Amino acid sequence: MIRKKILLLGDFSVGKTSLVRRYVDGSFDDKYLTTIGVKISKKLCSIENIECEVLIWDIEGSTPSKKISLGYYKGASGAIFVSDVTRRETIDSLDEHKDIFLSENPEASFVTAYNKADLLTDIARENIELDEDTFFTSAKENSNVEALFIKLVEKMLS
Repeated sequence: MIRKKILLLGDFSVGKTSLVRRYVDGSFDDKYLTTIGVKISKKLCSIENIECEVLIWDIEGSTPSKKISLGYYKGASGAIFVSDVTRRETIDSLDEHKDIFLSENPEASFVTAYNKADLLTDIARENIELDEDTFFTSAKENSNVEALFIKLVEKMLS
């Protein structure tokens, strides 16, 4: 069986834990729980008859003034960069999160989640460019959560 480590990276309160909980446990809770350090979850998945155990590292939020330890990045095969579509500053900081991650893991794969899409208006939605590696997600409504993780696993296995 193949094992892959992925990280969820983004600012505080963008919904990283909710995305993991929805994908791994199929559940959602409106209560905000601050992640301190890292919480690791496991999920088995099968992509084109390849069994893969995904180790999902839900890492505490970071900002320019609060950096996370680069030790968390070690050995990661992929990352999901998460922003909150209702908070522009979290979208603006995605490039910084990507740059730091890719400087430590230049061969790694990644996808991007514009999370809390259930709160987004159609007009605001038009101002965000999507490509095949970018998803509007909602852990609350279970929208594109599985597709987000599956896309990353596919990229890591290819």
